[in-house]
Amino acid sequence: MAEAVVATVHVAADPDRVFDFFTHPELMVRWMGEHAELDGRPGGRFAVDVRGTAVRGRFVVVERPSRLVFTWGHAGSDRLPPGASTVEVRLRPLEGGTLVELEHRGLGEPEASGHRRGWQHFLARLAADVIHK
Repeated sequence: MAEAVVATVHVAADPDRVFDFFTHPELMVRWMGEHAELDGRPGGRFAVDVRGTAVRGRFVVVERPSRLVFTWGHAGSDRLPPGASTVEVRLRPLEGGTLVELEHRGLGEPEASGHRRGWQHFLARLAADVIHK
């Protein structure tokens, strides 16, 4: 396994507002994915289609407004099947907004490299979208 992928971003909104962007399908697709089905409670479905890839998993920990953990994998993949890796998102109040700290564990190479670039890209989109809406 590769080292965990870590990405952070500062968002100019409170943690409660940012939390919604990880649990509400209509908000998730504004910054990541073309389609989402999210049931933001422990055991609930996490399904997001990102650039033609069907990401599938389950919410494991849902602690509003500070922490989310969900499993992650690609439907039909042998290298990274649904539930094969875990994403933890921590939301901390900071400087009038929220520090989003994301850690994606359980990825092999080359998946870790691709996800590292992907999370940096999408978290930047999250920060831009939250402040404009």
